[in-house]
Amino acid sequence: MNNTVYVIQDVPGSREGRPKINIIGASQFGTLKVLLPENAQMILSAGPLIFKLRKLLQNYTPQDYLLLTGDPAIICVAGSIVSDITNGKYNLLKWDKQERRYYPIEIDLYQKVSSEA
Repeated sequence: MNNTVYVIQDVPGSREGRPKINIIGASQFGTLKVLLPENAQMILSAGPLIFKLRKLLQNYTPQDYLLLTGDPAIICVAGSIVSDITNGKYNLLKWDKQERRYYPIEIDLYQKVSSEA
């Protein structure tokens, strides 16, 4: 398996060696690659962060996954960039608190929905 799990932001507490959550379970879906440090913020100008995320996500493929950690604004931008790269088809990992595991979710923004539904 050569898939990559793009961890949008490092887990809070990671710098001190005491992460608040354990994301190792996501590694069953691919190699974990952290994009931004836990303290990354989207300030008034989103341009520099968008440029950095575009560079970090340039090799994203529809077989890879996004692990949605961190600032919701940054998560939104990362999802938008990935959608742009893959024409709206990408994967997310969603944590299930009851089962205590990640579930893959396939996103296809442009799927054709039947009007008979």
